[in-house]
Amino acid sequence: MVRWGWFRQAAGRLRRSWTVVVEGTLAATVSWLLATWLLGHSRPFFAPAAALIVLGQARGHRTRRALEVLFGVAAGVFVADVLVQALGPGRSWTIFIVILITFVLAVAFGAGSVTVQQAAVSALYVVVVSPPTESLVPFRFVDALIGGVVALVVSQIVGARHPLVPLAAEFRRIFGDLAGLLGEVAAALEAHDEAAARATLDRARGMDAGVQRLRAGVRAAGEALTLRVRRRSSINRLHSVDASIGQIDSVVRNVRALARAGVILTRLPSPAPDGLGAAIRSMAEAVHAAGEALAADLDGRKNTADGHAARAETAALEAVRGAGRLPTPGGTVPLAMIVGHLRTTAVDLLRGIGVDDDAALGRIDEALGLPAV
Repeated sequence: MVRWGWFRQAAGRLRRSWTVVVEGTLAATVSWLLATWLLGHSRPFFAPAAALIVLGQARGHRTRRALEVLFGVAAGVFVADVLVQALGPGRSWTIFIVILITFVLAVAFGAGSVTVQQAAVSALYVVVVSPPTESLVPFRFVDALIGGVVALVVSQIVGARHPLVPLAAEFRRIFGDLAGLLGEVAAALEAHDEAAARATLDRARGMDAGVQRLRAGVRAAGEALTLRVRRRSSINRLHSVDASIGQIDSVVRNVRALARAGVILTRLPSPAPDGLGAAIRSMAEAVHAAGEALAADLDGRKNTADGHAARAETAALEAVRGAGRLPTPGGTVPLAMIVGHLRTTAVDLLRGIGVDDDAALGRIDEALGLPAV
């Protein structure tokens, strides 16, 4: 039973990360073949090595990392070639001096961590594995160039045709998770269940990772779009959703604060007032519709996006309206906090789907019964 469980987990990991296997194998092999067959290099170690180093970087950073790899290889090989000629290859003190000077020069010139490490590895390879000759420097630089370019091309093969699809899926995922959390908060308050409220708060504290995935997804999509000729409309849609991520981050923080206030409210002897759970569920519906709106916008389905955005606005206003009608006997602080967090969540949500700031604030305050400013 344990073994079958392990195999199912392994199959799941492969299903989610099959692109890593394909990209690494294909990029390293193609880089080697190009360097050997096309350019005639006998041992093009740096071609597959550079390809794997570039692929090892997070999507959205690979173009810059490819350039860093090239500069790192060039610097490391140059320093090693010069010093090995003077000191002799394969000696312990030669290795010490070569690595020390390589690190010093790379850091002094303000190189990034990838460049520094690649320069040191390149220098070490020259000293220990392959003693220099007059033709090694250009060959190794060209090998690294081949590996970096092949890695960039291979990494975009899967997503180059529809580079925004993974990002749209990530939007649906994080908004679905947020909507689910709000539903759990509502259920915990209605049941007056402190343990359930605490469990929901624990999950809410992990939602920041979703925002980071969105930011990484935007960078990856932008990098993928560099390979497209007709990309203006896609870039415009990407910029539109990128501008909303700050508001999404605020929504995540508001939901976490709401969940925390929910824990406090479940610790009080009196139950939550009738209608609070319904208001929070309306906000959950608004969050879900907002995620669908942003995802549809990325997919280029403007009419569908507008429809989801309208539903998100309607549900958010209903949530605020319902919260404004709640009785507050004795001025219960946790309940007032929840009402406040519902309001700020609605504001950030409407801003995130493109509603004008003044219009969003005016509609929400009107729903709460507050006087216009």
